[in-house]
Amino acid sequence: MTDDVMPASELYTDGFAADPYPALARLRADRPVCPVGSPRFDSWLITRFDDARTALTDPRLSKDLYGPGQHYLKIFGPNSEGLNRNMLNSDPPEHTRLRRVVSQAFAPRRIEALRPRIASTVEQLIDKMAPHGEADLMHEFAIPLPMTVICELLGVPPADHDRVLDWTQVIRTSGSTSRPPEQERAAVQEAQLRLHHYLAGLVRAKRDDPADDIIGALIKAVDRDGTLAEAELVTTTFLLLFAGHQTTADFLGNAVLALLTHPEQMELLRDSPRLLPAAIEELLRFDGPLPVASPRITTEDVDYQGVRIPRGAIVGVAINAANHDPAHFADPDRLDLRRVRGPHLGFGHGVHYCLGVSLARMEAELALGALLRRLPGLRLGVPLAEVRRLPAASPFRGLLELPVTFTA
Repeated sequence: MTDDVMPASELYTDGFAADPYPALARLRADRPVCPVGSPRFDSWLITRFDDARTALTDPRLSKDLYGPGQHYLKIFGPNSEGLNRNMLNSDPPEHTRLRRVVSQAFAPRRIEALRPRIASTVEQLIDKMAPHGEADLMHEFAIPLPMTVICELLGVPPADHDRVLDWTQVIRTSGSTSRPPEQERAAVQEAQLRLHHYLAGLVRAKRDDPADDIIGALIKAVDRDGTLAEAELVTTTFLLLFAGHQTTADFLGNAVLALLTHPEQMELLRDSPRLLPAAIEELLRFDGPLPVASPRITTEDVDYQGVRIPRGAIVGVAINAANHDPAHFADPDRLDLRRVRGPHLGFGHGVHYCLGVSLARMEAELALGALLRRLPGLRLGVPLAEVRRLPAASPFRGLLELPVTFTA
């Protein structure tokens, strides 16, 4: 890291959490490749669309956090290897081997078959809220919906859903409590250990009593041809569990908030439900749940925009900054559900392109459509400034709560 570093005090503030886009616009214009200090770890931030798209496929930017540098210790902490050593944090050919097995579980036909069950879950969650005229949409809808779906896909017993959710929420909301940093780190490490122990036990149970679910399919792959090592069953299960609900939950919260603060766009979507597929892409571009792609490590010195990033540096590709690049999107800070669909980076790019994209789009389409149809008069229940968010330094962009009111 050079001395010319952008300090955390200029980026990771409450104001940045509420609206990071003005600061990201200044970086994109003046310092498009910039060393940044953060409360979590120092890195280099890439903010322009073309550079971001290139970086996401640059073989010199490795995803293997468990190589000689052991960068995972700095990024995830000492108890993370049992959960995070998975295809997200690996390069080809390891990534290719792992993804090939998992992708079978996300075949379009299998995902489409889930539509009735997802629609039913959406309706059940709204049934619980509708009579009351008010709700916290994060905890009563946006979080339980994708958690229920991914747990059922994996084969997590319904009786265990709540405690699995509790552990994942400790990890998701890290930094948002009033606990001292050392207690916060200890809580996250404890949640990681409990999740690892639980998932390892679940895999063992399903080996003894096979089921027609994703974990069962992964076990068959291990037994059939040794495609996955036993430990990789657990890490892959964690990746699917966390990625399968975290980003979708945060996207739903961000999307509803964007519509509530742009009422003309919400009415447009309410009056024209056929716009939903395009609206989801625009809402994802406008305020996505993954502001910076998961970390990459330079395997050699690399140059972007004439700036030298040294070997062994952590690189963050700023997805949300790239998705607001005026060189690619006209008037990028305006929410426009009729926008001609462009190649946003909300689902990533290259070999790490989101594996669950079809599932995420389906959940979002069914969820937003039902909320607009069934909750008339939907509006924020508190002033916008009082909406509580994840910390600015969180790897996720999302809401801690979303109080709303509506006609009961």
